[in-house]
Parts: sequence; C-alpha cells; structure tokens
Amino acid sequence: MDGGSILETIGVEIIGVMSPVSICMFLVVLIVYTLSSPSSSDNQQVIRTAANLIYLESSSDTTTQKLEGALLNAVVFVVLITLVTFLLVILYYYRFTNFLKYYIRFSAFFVLGSMGGSIFLTLIQHFNIPIDSFTFCFLLFNFTILGVISVFSQGVPILLNQMYMVALGIIVAAWFTKLPEWTTWVVLVALALYDLVAVLAPGGPLKMLVELASSRDEELPALVYEARPNVGSRSGSRGPNLGLLLAGFSDGDLIELRVMSSSENVVQNGRGVNEMRSESEEIGNVREVEIEGEMLPLMGISSNERERPVVNEEIRERNESDRGRVLEREIEEEEERGRGIKLGLGDFVFYSVLVGRAAMYDLMTVYACYLAIISGLGCTLILLAVCRHALPALPISIALGVIFYFLTRLLMEPFVVGTSTNLLMF
Repeated sequence: MDGGSILETIGVEIIGVMSPVSICMFLVVLIVYTLSSPSSSDNQQVIRTAANLIYLESSSDTTTQKLEGALLNAVVFVVLITLVTFLLVILYYYRFTNFLKYYIRFSAFFVLGSMGGSIFLTLIQHFNIPIDSFTFCFLLFNFTILGVISVFSQGVPILLNQMYMVALGIIVAAWFTKLPEWTTWVVLVALALYDLVAVLAPGGPLKMLVELASSRDEELPALVYEARPNVGSRSGSRGPNLGLLLAGFSDGDLIELRVMSSSENVVQNGRGVNEMRSESEEIGNVREVEIEGEMLPLMGISSNERERPVVNEEIRERNESDRGRVLEREIEEEEERGRGIKLGLGDFVFYSVLVGRAAMYDLMTVYACYLAIISGLGCTLILLAVCRHALPALPISIALGVIFYFLTRLLMEPFVVGTSTNLLMF
C-alpha cells in the first residue's frame, strides 16, 4: 500500500480521533478558565493525589525545592503506575477478566459520581444555578448509572459510549489541573517517557498486555474511545478487534490505542475464507474421483503415461493453492482498509491537563499548546499507519506541547505584549 492510499485510508479515522480530543481539551480549558479567577488561583487548595504523595508545593519554596519535590513526586507516581500495570498483566494472564471489568466499572462510577459531582457543585455555586439537593442527587445518580452501563454493556449506541468517554476524560483532567505547577509539568514529561518505554521496550508492561491479548484474540478491558468509520451499535463479538494501540495510563486503568477491525468485516471476511477453503476441498475431491476413474482403463499402459495425470493434478493443486493465498491476501488488505482507531482515555486526560495548565496563564499559550498537541497526534497516527505496530501516543504530543508552552510563555508572549503596548505593528 503506497503513501497516498494510506493517508486516504486513515483520513476519516484521524478526524474521528482529533474531534473528540479537541472537544475534551476545549471543555477542560473552559472549566479551568471559568473557575480560576486571579483571587481564587492564589488561594487554590492543593489536593493530595498519587501524583504528589511526597511533596506539596508551596509558594514560599525556592525554585530548587520545587524542582526536587516535583521530581520525587514524578518518580513515585511512575513507580506506582508501573506496579499497577504489572498487576494488571498478572490478572489478565490468569484470566481474571471479569474482575478487571468490574473494577473499571467501579472506577467509572467513582469518577462520574464523586469527582464529577464535585465539579458540578462548583459550577452550580459559581453560576448561582437554582437547584435543590434532591433534584441534583437524582440527576447525578442517573447520569452516573447510565455512564457505568455504557462502558462495557453490549447493545449500547456507540455515540453514547463516545460521549461518556469524553466526559470521563474531562472530569479526570479537570481534577489533575489542581496539581501544583512544577509537579504538573514534571509528571507530564515523566509519563511521556514511561509511555515510550512501556510500549516499545522488550518486557514493557503495556507491550506484554498487547501481545497477550493478541495471542488470545481478545480485547483488553480498558476505558478507550472507539473512533469507528461506520457508526453502529456495540453489539457482537469483540474478540478479533485487535490491532495497533496508542498507549497511556489513567486512574489505574490500562489505556492503549489500536487499529480495530469492525466485527462485521471480520465475520464476513472469515466466512469468505471458509467458503473458499470448502470450495477448494470439494474441487480436490472431485478431481481425485476423476483421476481414479481414469486410472482404471489405463492399467495396461506404460508407467510414464500412467503418471502423467498425477503430475497434471499436482500442477492444478499448486495453482489452486496460489490462488487461495492471493485471495487471503486481498481479504487481509480489505480488512485493514475497514479498520478504525481506538484512543485510550489516558491520552485524553493528559492532553487536556496540559492545555488546562496553560489556560491558567494565558490564552495565547492555550492556542500554541493545542496546535502542538494536535500536530503530535497527527504525526503519531501517520506513523501508526506506516509502521503497523503498537506506538505510544503521549511522547510526541507532550514533548511538542511542553516546548511550545515555554517558548510561548517566555518568548512570544512578552514580545506580543510589548509590541501591542507600544502600538507597534508587525
């Protein structure tokens, strides 16, 4: 497949992935920008999470203390993620799949009900929305239960599942933006490096999980966003839908992004292969009968003439096997053209955390970080289509986002503000 056909094939899928990512980042920026006023940012309460277990940043600390504390927090956070991921590998290896699914449902329930409810209460107080406690609890309970049902239940519309995946990413990202500034940036860089090693290094936990799931023809129980070219219900078998994933990690759940074959295409292609093989077997049986019928009157003929039909039959069988291989290759290429992309929830979260942290400073940095993240995601998806093996989603986007943030904050923003203040045009 040449470069042009590859780009045409994945064009719709790239748009299908970038659209929800952009929506998630936009809503996180909107929430952060709405709730973070100059007075509230100074008195913002620092939350204690797994990302800052060792050091709580204070405005009175020196730059060296902030950097050392942020590095310690990042190391501890990455170690915890690595341990949890290896625990997931062990549980999945021993086929505790139902336990993992129930755990992810519980995680979705906790995120939507507890963390989401806290954000909704903050928005209600900020905008002075008149609502009583009973109505709020009733709406929040229904919102949470519907979200839990849409995570792994069969027959749920794909659009509903996509909406809740984006909602989960928004809620978790909004909470992570409450981390101190130095800890946020160091943790993002550390997660990008961890993602690179875990997916590509031999013996990496995410690489082991992907290979294990591929060998079993199963889907990993994880919170992922499905960007399917053909929108339909989520019913049917999920087994063969394995391909290439972008990897990440969020809230204890494994996240990978992979190219996924739609179940309908897999069933149809599999049926076509079986029909082709059955027809070949029937043709072979008929030819064997014909050969046996031809051999009966040839008992008195020389051995060379007697072996000639057998040689011709071997040539025909060889031609039939070559045709079968060509048909199987065509089926595989058609199957790859019908694949979609799945993006892990962790990628949504950490992309949105980066732009959310940028929104606390200036909207100009938000624009720069958004363009950098989208560019990095596009490069990763193109590499995914060319390389055809698991690639991490965070490194390129996070690296570009961090670089563009500091360049914009330290160089471009002072330049633009200075020229605008002095009424200079450029």
